Amino acid sequence: MTTSTANSDLRARQDKGRKTAQNREKWASVRTYISAAVILIWCLAPAYWMVVTAFREVGFTYDTTPWPTHVTLDNFITAFDTSFGNKFGQALINSIIIGVTVTVISLVIGVFAAYALARLNFRFKYLVLGFILGASMFPGVALITPLFQLFTNIGWMGTYQALIIPNISFVLPLTVYTLTSFFREMPWELEESARVDGCTQGEAFRKVIMPLAAPAIFTTAILAFISSWNEFLIASQLSNEATKPVTVAIASFAGAQPNQIPYTAIMAAGTIVTIPLVILVLVFQRKIVAGLTAGAVK
Repeated sequence: MTTSTANSDLRARQDKGRKTAQNREKWASVRTYISAAVILIWCLAPAYWMVVTAFREVGFTYDTTPWPTHVTLDNFITAFDTSFGNKFGQALINSIIIGVTVTVISLVIGVFAAYALARLNFRFKYLVLGFILGASMFPGVALITPLFQLFTNIGWMGTYQALIIPNISFVLPLTVYTLTSFFREMPWELEESARVDGCTQGEAFRKVIMPLAAPAIFTTAILAFISSWNEFLIASQLSNEATKPVTVAIASFAGAQPNQIPYTAIMAAGTIVTIPLVILVLVFQRKIVAGLTAGAVK
């Protein structure tokens, strides 16, 4: 009788413990979802309001209705209208030229530099890596005056190279650091197996390492392009009417009246600039996930 009672008490305590653990896990999941929802709303609310205002008629610019009302496409036409001196279409082309050039050059240099820092042993390797990381922390505002003076002296003011080279100096440390961390995690056995099969070090890098590094390269390319696309401070000082990117063009939008700020046209231009970046991230995200869930590294 005593043994039966003890077993019953033990089972009751075990059931209570399991229920407590299940309740704890359930509430932990609820807190996680609530936190994710709050962060999502906090991050997307400004972008949502930008899109709503972009599709709203000018006369209802300050309407506080939280959903689209008085929908029109005139603001997007106004954004590309050059009659007010706004050259948004040319600015888009300038940003694409600058962003693609900066991304390609940074990746070409960054891949080889990151591989050398991660896989090769040479003197002062960690000093070089520390110097690269230190360069990424240097404030851009401190470079405006010397860059302005330098490019004025050599006749580069308002040219593409005056906007590309400073962007490379900011994007390259991020590229090198990201790819170095990835290459460092890849097992040495992959290259050793390739050499056993008759590949040289260059062939092993090209045929084995680079395909497996595709997810990291895609990620780094996205970060580099977005960083270059969103740069404003240096571009506002070193560009002119022919080479200014979209960030500078939107900031200098003019309306029909001399003192009028075309909020709806600015929001339309911001939507045009932002949506392609979102689509780009979503497209490459699928490829990144596919690459991370397959291959020898896993």
